[in-house]
Formats: sequence, structure tokens, C-alpha cells
Amino acid sequence: MVQVAPPTITLNWTTNASGVNYILFRKLKTATSWGTAVDTVPSTATQYVDAAVSVGVSYEYKVQRMGSAYVGQILGYGYINSGIDIPVTEKRGTLILIVDSTFITTLSVKLQRLENDLVGDGWKVIRHDVSRTAAVTAVKALILADYNLDTINTKAVFLFGHVPVPYSGDINPDGHSDHKGAWPADVYYGDMNGIWTDATINNTVATGTRNDNTPGDKKFDQSYIPSDIELQMGRVDMANMSSFSSTETQLLEMYLDKDHDYRHKNFIAIHRGVIDDNFGYFSGEAFAASGWKNFAPLVGSSNVNANDYFTTMATNSYLWSYGCGAGSYTSCSGIGSTTNFTTSNLQSVFTVLFGSYFGDWDSQNNFLRAPLAQGKTLTSVWSGRPHWQFHHMGLGENIGYNVRLSQNNSSLYYASYYGRLVHSALMGDPTLRNDVVAPVSNVVAVKAGTNCSITWTASADVVLGYHIYRKYDTSDYVRVNSSLITGTSYNDTGLAGTGTYTYMVRAMLLQTSPSGTYYNLSQGITSDSSSTLAVTILENIPSVSIWPNPANDIFQININRVVQGEIRITNMLGSEVWKGTINANSATVNVANLPAGCYNLSIISKTTAIHQKIMIVR
Repeated sequence: MVQVAPPTITLNWTTNASGVNYILFRKLKTATSWGTAVDTVPSTATQYVDAAVSVGVSYEYKVQRMGSAYVGQILGYGYINSGIDIPVTEKRGTLILIVDSTFITTLSVKLQRLENDLVGDGWKVIRHDVSRTAAVTAVKALILADYNLDTINTKAVFLFGHVPVPYSGDINPDGHSDHKGAWPADVYYGDMNGIWTDATINNTVATGTRNDNTPGDKKFDQSYIPSDIELQMGRVDMANMSSFSSTETQLLEMYLDKDHDYRHKNFIAIHRGVIDDNFGYFSGEAFAASGWKNFAPLVGSSNVNANDYFTTMATNSYLWSYGCGAGSYTSCSGIGSTTNFTTSNLQSVFTVLFGSYFGDWDSQNNFLRAPLAQGKTLTSVWSGRPHWQFHHMGLGENIGYNVRLSQNNSSLYYASYYGRLVHSALMGDPTLRNDVVAPVSNVVAVKAGTNCSITWTASADVVLGYHIYRKYDTSDYVRVNSSLITGTSYNDTGLAGTGTYTYMVRAMLLQTSPSGTYYNLSQGITSDSSSTLAVTILENIPSVSIWPNPANDIFQININRVVQGEIRITNMLGSEVWKGTINANSATVNVANLPAGCYNLSIISKTTAIHQKIMIVR
């Protein structure tokens, strides 16, 4: 629970009779260590109020429940990413989309729709079509080349179809000696500077030859990731799922349809979680903690319940679900089997599963991949060895952010066993987010002289307003309005000449989640092709520096060429609080009269729209 004035973040947790006290840690979201504890509270406490926080800053908390059996005994961990009115994320980075070339014709229209949806969510997309028989090293070379073009902004890889599967290691994280060897290792595609070799492991003890790993067999030696993973990874792969009556192409098409429907809020996933735990404490590993700890910051602790996996979600919507039990490649005891999925229409969007064998996901009719082939389910992970973290999704991050964080985790978060092994992987679209805003519809752009009128039908949600973006030819979208638009129309002026451009509209609301509040954008909706207009191509966007940032009262703006236009500052609600002009390559902005906080500074001319976040401190 958060409060704006005075700024406070209140942590709540359920009572637990065991333990002697709770130790609380707080860090900035981007910090890589917890530092010293901020407080210790008694075992009877169920709440902590933190007043040493600021609006617009993303914090992360760790709560440790301490025991008395020995000094420093930790009985449990809890994590949450919290903040007050966290600024909106408009650009999410570059995503590399790798498509199995088997489907570039049969799924061409819906793959293009996927690309449009990714762009509409703030991603820049680079696509490659590859043969499913290509060498994994060749696929990696494509990814690495793209990454090296922009190492700062390249963030994610989305593998669609049966893109060649890397294998690596001499591991059996499920603990079975007949399953020790090379496991699928998509982390290889996300590691941009680690050394991967194929020279030392010589193991053929596993029951399945797929897990054999011998020198020179094009399977890698590494059991642990050789260095931190740079890129978020996700895979949608319906190969060898013969238990389903639908073909591989049909299963992939169905996935693309429900991915699109979720993004556009064509169905509403109820924010609650269900947990089906068939292991319990299990020598302290408590696999289902992956559900209990993660779901509360995402849907609220009162909305998380223990119940049967299949029967509960057959007719009821649950945004998150968890199930664990003794497993095989195609089943999980107490949960069900791949065959159960073939006749189901489960209503969970994000699912987490754990059990023996099926974490080795490149097997026929694999249980971990099966949820994606039916119902509303869009992602599936094998969490318990190690435990994964998803709590950042409660404040607007996409699931791929937490995939990478979990794969790289060694000691920042509790992981139980098998942390940083090569087997951890996401089945599903890595760009999906926990909270969806209903987008606008019927976007129409009409040019009259040098002006263009853009109109749209309002979002079905109660939103704060709208942002307008335009794209010239193959350039990226840039926002053209400085203040949030509260109506359903916008007039873009000063257009002339020739060239192709498109307009996009995104709705924005202040999202309230169990983790805090943040500004959240809908999927971007564009004008249709009949509305594409011929106007001048924008000049190259100038390079702008604003310093110091944060500042007390003076910001200095430097631009690499002369710009004639307006400087506008808006608060996080989109209200204009400062306005000035510029007709030079530099300007000074005095904000001494504005209160401390986060703002958007915009430089608007006839050919340029630049937006940067600034922070005023006192």
C-alpha cells in the first residue's frame, strides 16, 4: 500500500507464529546488493511503514523471518518491488524476433500482427527467419551481431517455432541419475560474452540419448552459465506435441491469437492465483514457495488460494497458477498429464510448474510446453530448482525482465538449489506484462492541407488520457504531444512535402497494484493503411543532453544543432507546469518554483518531438 502525501510505502505480510523477529532490507530497484538492514520488527508484527521514500522512485524490499535455533537462522524470505506513481515506460528496448522459417508463409499475417503488437508496446523489433536445421552457433551469430549494434538498448530475444535448441552441461536438477547429461539451454542465446565449449564432457548414462553429451557433438560443456545473461529469453515451440489433435502450425496460430487477445484485453484475466502443492515442505526446499511468494505482490495475498489445478481453472479465470508434484516427461502427480491439457481450456495466463523430468522441455509431448497449446495460458516455467522471482511484474516489468534476473541470480534472492544452471528457460512470449490497459479503437488520421486530424474511440478503461505517436517511413515512433490528451482527438500541424507516416494512440492510466502505483500504457493502436498520409520525412532526431539531472533549480539543455520551437514541462499526470521557447542549440530552464519530483521535459518543433524525464530534488 502506498501514499503520495506524505510519501509512504506500507508493507504487509501474514502472521506466522514461528520465528523471533523480522529483518527488513530496502534498496533501489537497480542496486545489486541489499546493504544493511533498515529495521528489525518483532515476530508479532504484520506491517512496516516506510516514510523514507520519494514519489517516482522504484524500491525493492526483502523481509527475512528469523529463527532462534542458531544465530542468523533464516526461516523465510519475501520480496516486493514497490513505488509511488512510478513514471511511464514508453520505450522498452530492442527485441530480436527469431522465427522458424517453416511458418513464414502459413503464419505470415499473424506474425506481422505480432510484430505490430510488439512495436505498439514500445519495442523495436529486428526479425530473422531461420531454418529449424540450422546450427545453434549460426543462430547465435545473428543475435550477437544485432546486439553489438546497440548493446545498451538491445534487451530481449523471442524464439518462435522450433528454432534450433542448444544443449549443454552434465546436469540433473531433478535429482534423477538416469536423467544426467545435457539439457536444453536457451540461455546460450542470451549470453553475449560467455565462453561455451564442446570438448570435455563425456557422459552417456542418461536413459534418453537426447541427453548424451560427448566431445565434438555440438552440445556444450557448461553446466552453469559462464557469465551473466545479457538478454531476456522466451520461446514458443509446439514441435513434437502429437498428443494434441491440432497440427504444429495450428497450435502456433492459436498461440498468436491469444497473445494478441491478451494484449488488447479482448479477454479479462482476473487478478488472482491458485496453487496446487503436492510436495509440501520437502526437506526445506518448499517448491510451492515459488507461487506463494511471487503471487502476492502481483494479485494480492488475499487473492491467492490453494486448490486443484485443472478443476479450478477449467471455468474460472486466474491470472497466475502454480502446480508441483512428482513428475515424468508428460505428467505431474496431483496435477495431471499432457493428455489432460489436450482436452482442457484452462483460464490461467501465467503458469509455474515443477516436477521431475519435464523441466527438460525439448521432449515429445512435454508437460511444461503443453499449457501453451490450449486455453488462455501464455507462459510456463519450471520453478523450484531454482526458485524464480516475478515480483517486479507488479510494478510494470515484462516477464522477460524477471526471467533474466532469475537466471543470473546467485545470492541477491533466495533460490534454494541449482541456481545459475543452464536449464532455466521461459516457455512463452517474454514481453508480456501483468497489468493490461484496454487500448483505443478506430484510429483515423485525415490530412487537410498542412494539418492532420487524428481521432479515435476511447479506451474501455477509466484512463487519465492518451499519448499520440507518429512514425515516418521506417523510423521509430516518436511522441508528438507534450501534455496528456484527455479527449479523443488531436491535431498535428505544420506538415508538408512527401513521405509515408503512421499515427499510433496509446491510453494511459495510473495503475494501482498490490505492489504500488505506476503509470501504465495500453497497447498502441495505429491508423489503418487507408489513412496513411504523404508528408515530409522528419529531419534526423537531434542529440540532446540535459544536465545536471537530477537538479535543484537549473537545467541546462544542449543540442547538436539549432532547433526552433517550444520547451514544455509536464508532471506525471500530463499537466503542463512550465513552458518556454527555444531558437538556438542550447537553453536554460529555471524550475525553482516547481516542487520536487519527476517530470517530463519536451522539446517540440515542426519537425522534431523529443521527450526526456527529469527529476527535481530539494
